[in-house]
Amino acid sequence: MRRVPIRLRVAGAFAVAMAVVLAGTGWFLYVRLDSHLSLALDRGLRLRAQDLAALIREPGAPLAGANGAPFVEEGEAFAQLLDGGGHVLDATRPLRTKPLLTAAELRAALGGAIMADRRSVPGLDEPSRLLARPVARRGRRLVLVVGATRGDVAEALASLRYELLIAGPIALALASAAGYVLAGFSLRAVESMRRRAAAISAETPGDRLPVPETGDEVERLAKTLNEMLGRLEAAVARERDFVADAGHELRTPLALLRTELELALRHAHSAEELREAVRSSSQEVDRLAQLAEDLLLIARSDRGKLALQLETLEASDLLNSVASRFEWRAEETGRPLRPPTPSGVHIRGDRIRLEQALANLVENALRHGQGEVRLSVASIDGLVELHVTDEGSGFPPEFLGRAFERFARADEARTRGSSGLGLSIVRVIAEAHGGSAHVSNNDGGGADAWIVLPRAAPTIRKEKGA
Repeated sequence: MRRVPIRLRVAGAFAVAMAVVLAGTGWFLYVRLDSHLSLALDRGLRLRAQDLAALIREPGAPLAGANGAPFVEEGEAFAQLLDGGGHVLDATRPLRTKPLLTAAELRAALGGAIMADRRSVPGLDEPSRLLARPVARRGRRLVLVVGATRGDVAEALASLRYELLIAGPIALALASAAGYVLAGFSLRAVESMRRRAAAISAETPGDRLPVPETGDEVERLAKTLNEMLGRLEAAVARERDFVADAGHELRTPLALLRTELELALRHAHSAEELREAVRSSSQEVDRLAQLAEDLLLIARSDRGKLALQLETLEASDLLNSVASRFEWRAEETGRPLRPPTPSGVHIRGDRIRLEQALANLVENALRHGQGEVRLSVASIDGLVELHVTDEGSGFPPEFLGRAFERFARADEARTRGSSGLGLSIVRVIAEAHGGSAHVSNNDGGGADAWIVLPRAAPTIRKEKGA
């Protein structure tokens, strides 16, 4: 079942709200008019009772002769005079001799004015309103009853009711139509964004959604979507650059490998030349395998799937393990490699991944730096810093800000010796452990590269028999 368009839903909600408002307003007007007409009727009865009470006090002035008086309207108003026993002493023409009050109402009226309602009175088959009050004539205490029909009140209420029943639906229809138009006007900006979004693709970089200057949620939505498009565009650009750089890096060793093999096939005249060609090809294959492993590691980290085998490690032991792997390299190049002193500082991490990251830092120091390479541990504010420093010329200042970018090199040269992924992998591994990676130049010369990891409490091992 298709969903109702949002424009119709907004118009429908507006119509329901207007129907409730119109119904509530009509009910309020109806009740208020009924109340005002009832108050006006009671006020008229009191005035008429005062006039008739003054007439009754005059001798020889019967109520029956007052039909032509301005305060008794024939067919709409009536009056009756009762004695204390409930007998009718006088009455206007429409009434009969039956008293209008019950015995209880008569007793109450002798004590003060009372109001009463009747569905009908003799001679007038209409709902009526009565006012009974005590009067005195020639020393006798009597009860004067004046009344009026509620026909005018009923007619006024009926007229209002009919007008509301006619005007209400018309007003509701007009309000619904206005709501539909206003909803369409309000959603016009959204429709404009939808059309532009349908036209945006990877082949139209830089296109953005139109931003209406309305200062409301629609404007904020357009800005948020444009920011999202910017992030997606940047991510696509990074992926394209990554693929392009990866392709370039893979093409170079593949071309060299192909050249070595072709030379071996065409020009190798001895077993030694063939072995040399195979040895050179093996080195290129090793480089290709390492590059593929590095690319796979970065791709896994981008998807958040870099698996870690966490354990508690002593920081200086971790650095000593890395230093032992590079002792032969340091001896071959005549570069001193100083391992750290025992620190007693522990971290929580994956030994293999952390050794890989630290090995990349040591590799860079031995390859690009000079002098002694030092490994050290520092503990600051609950964090552990694992440093690798050298005594060379340091990093170029313009390279420090992009040192951890993929395929970044200090000299931007695409040499055989480096893929430009070493420091990127260091950052990926550090961030996977909840840490960070940094590089800087020492004031006294040389480069300093380090990773920062959260400090962990040492694991307490219980000895047997303890």
